[in-house]
Amino acid sequence: MTEKDPLAVGSVQKAFQVLHAFRDAGGPLSLAEIAAASGLDKSAAQRFSHSLWKLGYLEKDARTRRYRLGHRVLELSFSYLQGNRLVEAAMPMLAELRRATGQRVSLSLWEDLSLIYAIRQQSQREYFWASLIGRRVPLFCTAGGRAILAQLPPAEAADILARSSLRPLTPQTLTDPAAIMQRVEAARRDGFGLATAEVEQGERVIGVAVQRTDGRPVGALHLAAPLGEIDEAGFVARHAPLLLEVTRGLRSAAG
Repeated sequence: MTEKDPLAVGSVQKAFQVLHAFRDAGGPLSLAEIAAASGLDKSAAQRFSHSLWKLGYLEKDARTRRYRLGHRVLELSFSYLQGNRLVEAAMPMLAELRRATGQRVSLSLWEDLSLIYAIRQQSQREYFWASLIGRRVPLFCTAGGRAILAQLPPAEAADILARSSLRPLTPQTLTDPAAIMQRVEAARRDGFGLATAEVEQGERVIGVAVQRTDGRPVGALHLAAPLGEIDEAGFVARHAPLLLEVTRGLRSAAG
């Protein structure tokens, strides 16, 4: 088969459909569940799941015959992070920021409607989800997402919002487009975005866009603190200048 062989391209696509079936699964899947989540028929799901298992990208429980993601997927994540200049440059800066503030600090990378966490420096009172990299969160309801939207041309920001599902993650998540754009305008004015209990209950987050030297955003830094620890004005006064200083130091690494 040649590089342009549509059968080869289709096979690669179907293999990734199987892998993507595990994105929000939260645990092992049966072949029937893989087929339903991937959109493949059961025969194709079985064939591609078996191939991915043989290659190490899936693991199979010999007793239940259910599949889960394999170690090879984690290995690819390491290779990606190891080769990313922005992640490399941000790691020591975020470690120092966490030491200085005592709060959780994170770097997320922008992809269309979402942010994907690439670094998460924990505070001393973390829960399981908050410590994991690779989590995808919507742009519209995150502090860093609003900071990114604020750096885009208005027409591009409006298009992203129009294509977003606006599905609430908590009872406090803003889903009204006009209200969200007010927060984006505030982020444009202030240089940082804010979100209160919109992704995780009980926490306040400040986010600043990480920009290339030409001003184009590529990701965001976030700092999160418990709601009861400090009021919004004190939170902003204490942490916004530090976060803005770190992002300025990352411009050259962002490209």
